[in-house]
Amino acid sequence: MQNTDKEGQSERRIEGRHSVLEALRAGQLLERLFVQKGCKDGPVLSILREAKKSGVMVDFVPRERLDHMSETGSHQGVIAVLSAFSYSEVEDMFALAEKRGEDPFIFLLDGIEDPHNLGAIIRTANLAGAHGVIIPKRRAVGLTATVVKASAGAIHYTPVAKVTNLVAVMEQLKERGLWFACADMEGEVMYRHNLTGPIGLVIGNEGSGVSRLVKEHCDYITSIPMKGDIDSLNASVAAGVMAFEIVRQRGYVS
Repeated sequence: MQNTDKEGQSERRIEGRHSVLEALRAGQLLERLFVQKGCKDGPVLSILREAKKSGVMVDFVPRERLDHMSETGSHQGVIAVLSAFSYSEVEDMFALAEKRGEDPFIFLLDGIEDPHNLGAIIRTANLAGAHGVIIPKRRAVGLTATVVKASAGAIHYTPVAKVTNLVAVMEQLKERGLWFACADMEGEVMYRHNLTGPIGLVIGNEGSGVSRLVKEHCDYITSIPMKGDIDSLNASVAAGVMAFEIVRQRGYVS
């Protein structure tokens, strides 16, 4: 079924315990699961177990919010949001880089939760000439309809892959020649790093930044010079500033 969020963007949703459980067991791509706070009966626990196995992000919300979201009026305390776009594979990113005759340039997003940020980062990745975006299955937003809309069409040209373990993927990519730079306020100013060659740009969660384990697997801890009265940039803005420093160093602009 389809529903509409406050911005008028169509979302594909499934309502009701049986429908959601069967969707999970059938392997449908669910981006987010909304469960009524306090529901702990057998069917709900089964849904939560399946969601955990599939890496689906779960939000526990008041019944009033589910009532507002529901189109059928019989959500039974459970509503799931389906993926609005198909995922690619990491291999598709290498294929795109090879087709263009370029060193791989890949974004890795460590826990981006705001769909507008994810959409904006995908748009930036496309405009910066990146070959793809990698996101984790857990504790992060996926390709919802809001993300697709916020990407302004870039999602059709920029591969997005969802992976179980970012660190494991980073290790695999290192074996294929990539170096990793993560944005962090305590890092060295980005102009002092060599950001040419095969590279992965790591952007962290809107609040907590790049997680400790992911940061430990980065080759460069890189900061953006700031002179204002506040100490941080929005995640998508930080991604844009870093991405175009990579563009500059790679010689795409004079």
